[in-house]
Amino acid sequence: MSAMATVLEARRESLILSLNTDQDKGGPLLCPPPSESTSVLNHSTQDSAALHPPDCVPVQTAPQELREEPLDKKRPQRGRHLKRFSSKWRAGGPFDSSGHPAFAHGAATDAPSGGTLKKRCHLLCHRQPASGGSSNQRQRYVSKDGKCRVNLGPIEDKTRFLSDIFTTLVDLQYRWFLFLFTMCYILTWVAFAAIYLLDAWLRGDVAHAHDPDRKPCFQNVDGFLSALLLSVESQRTIGYGSRMVTAHCPEGVVLLMVQSILGSIIDALMVGCMFVKISRPQKRAQTLIFSKRCVISERDQRLCLLFRIGDLRASHMVDAKVRAKLIKSRETQEGEFIPLEQSEINLGYDTGGDRLLLVEPQTITHVIDHRSPFWGVGAERLTRETLEIIVILEGIVEASGMTCQARTSYTENEILWGHRFESCMSLEKGAFRVDYGAFDKTFEVQMSPISAKERKAAKDQEGELH
Repeated sequence: MSAMATVLEARRESLILSLNTDQDKGGPLLCPPPSESTSVLNHSTQDSAALHPPDCVPVQTAPQELREEPLDKKRPQRGRHLKRFSSKWRAGGPFDSSGHPAFAHGAATDAPSGGTLKKRCHLLCHRQPASGGSSNQRQRYVSKDGKCRVNLGPIEDKTRFLSDIFTTLVDLQYRWFLFLFTMCYILTWVAFAAIYLLDAWLRGDVAHAHDPDRKPCFQNVDGFLSALLLSVESQRTIGYGSRMVTAHCPEGVVLLMVQSILGSIIDALMVGCMFVKISRPQKRAQTLIFSKRCVISERDQRLCLLFRIGDLRASHMVDAKVRAKLIKSRETQEGEFIPLEQSEINLGYDTGGDRLLLVEPQTITHVIDHRSPFWGVGAERLTRETLEIIVILEGIVEASGMTCQARTSYTENEILWGHRFESCMSLEKGAFRVDYGAFDKTFEVQMSPISAKERKAAKDQEGELH
């Protein structure tokens, strides 16, 4: 027993000595000095206490406590975000065995389907905070300039595009469009040059090219380069006169006819596609503008959603019409998840308010009634919603008679509650003046933050009391 006690006390003294050495360097005193606790080993029942003294408890310094405090504050907030996220996306989402989501808010996951999960999270879900402090905007369905942010997956049956070859050519980018038609000309020139040279070689005109007594099928064709010049001159009807197809062979006349017809077809496609690409109505849509934000305010004691539309050109759109769609993902009562569901927003279809004379900027009004998707949305709920409003303006271009369509979108962050648009019209001598500098300007008004549904219930209750 005495030998065991000696070993234990030696280990204890070395441990305390090292800890007190750290204390001399500025660290805290974790254990008493050896002189104060030599009586600990007097009894055999205190052998285990010698290895783990009850007084040797690690003490955290003030800087460590300050470093731990922000982590403790972030944990409840992270839990609230995770709970809200899982409740909004529980249909079809990844869950572990305990029923909780298998990913954390704003963090990458180690799930096998990480790419699919990331796309699912960005499918009109709530905004995730970035590490730099600013919030990342979620993916739009339609961008502000009207481009649809939807990428089509791999299409197996691509022969459908060849059945509509004209639309396929028009939809090509300019560099591919010009490359394709340049290659069409070059390939036809080279192909017919090879045919001319082969025919001349089979008839023996190449070997007797300089014989004045011979009557050749293709005059002055003695090689591939001269045959290529004959092909280009024939298809482009240049006709320098030094090379030509003579009447001594019928196959040469047939080849010339086929090349002329094929060249005319290529010219017609080139001119037609180029004209359509230049006059496409998408270019006209660049001069149709929308307000950067839409507002919710009162008009004639009714809650309304408003935005502006303007035309920068003096030539006006014919038969202009406007319509709007609400894009929002939701979960049915049966648990089915519907991504990007589209619902109609009435802009005056029954009253003709959606048909516009777009001479000056127009403020489009959507009355929020019991049929509106914003019927139960108030100022506080609007900040928690995840939605996107798609606005579509259609009309006929006066210059070309083609139908033009311009699009834009508004997310929940771009809807201002309790604001109105400033006036951008003024009266000049003999005409009205449009100030596009005030096109996007708004000002705040005093308005109740409750929804249209709550307003209606309050009015009904007040009527019953009276």
